[in-house]
Amino acid sequence: MTLRTDLLELARQHTLDQGTARRLLGLAGFDRQPANLHTVLWRTVAVLAAALGGLGIVMWIAANWESLGRFMRFALLQGFVLAMCAGAALRAGARAPLAVLALLGTGALFAYFGQTYQTGADPWQLFALWAALTLPLALAVRSDAVWVPWNLVAMVGISLWAQAHTGHRWRVSPADMTVHLVSLGAAMAVAAAMLPQLQRLTGAGPWALRTAGTLALMMVTLTALGGLFHSPVAGHYGLGLVLLAVAAALVSLRSHFDIFLLSGAALGLNILLVTGLARAMFSNSRFDDFVGSLLLIGLVAAGMLAATVSAVTRLARRAAAAQGESA
Repeated sequence: MTLRTDLLELARQHTLDQGTARRLLGLAGFDRQPANLHTVLWRTVAVLAAALGGLGIVMWIAANWESLGRFMRFALLQGFVLAMCAGAALRAGARAPLAVLALLGTGALFAYFGQTYQTGADPWQLFALWAALTLPLALAVRSDAVWVPWNLVAMVGISLWAQAHTGHRWRVSPADMTVHLVSLGAAMAVAAAMLPQLQRLTGAGPWALRTAGTLALMMVTLTALGGLFHSPVAGHYGLGLVLLAVAAALVSLRSHFDIFLLSGAALGLNILLVTGLARAMFSNSRFDDFVGSLLLIGLVAAGMLAATVSAVTRLARRAAAAQGESA
């Protein structure tokens, strides 16, 4: 729920006329430009420009690949990373964009190293090394502009590690339970590291938490779906339900409330429960009443969705009221 929605609801409850309602919205400052718009806008533009600039340099090197020798390629990539790190250290105003460029350049350097020397390492090792060596950069810059891509790199590395330890196949089977326990635990740990309680250490903001949390929820949901469609149903399905329920309970607490992650966890639970119902109805079935079964599943899905929206809305109002009281 937003402040504008709350004010409109307040105006409706007290049957305010149009002029009074307009003055109420004016007191809230909706007719004025946000005070920090200029700073946030140009900071966002700078980060996007840095990302596009970094990708442009990588593409330029790729386009001129054949005309450059091995020494020149390494010198360009290493010099680029060093220059961006030095610029981030010396220029506080451009620290976040330059750090994003350094992070992208580090990935390009590792990719070229792997292609040049063919070390035989698995792809997950490249992403793990990339995340490990750029972690000090993210901790030093303390900006979501760096934490968001770092989380993406770390989560890709975790996913590739799980794929490498399940026979280099994207599979879910009871024999792989230990591997998936480790990978899902690592993903949840990365997301937990972005919590506001650790912000003094990491400097991570809400978008870093939401990025890591969303990727972790996706991993849990997809792994649980793989367990559901295994024959017989693998334990990953029950594990996914438990993890999503725990995540939903955690982010619904007043001290950890985040409507974005709560909605994601609730969506994952809805998907797993509805698909579980569909499997239970259609497995070992001769489809004597196929249309009736689909109608029942649709009604259950609609009812669960309505109940979920109602619960999330109620929790959001409770969190907004608690925040107003504390303010």
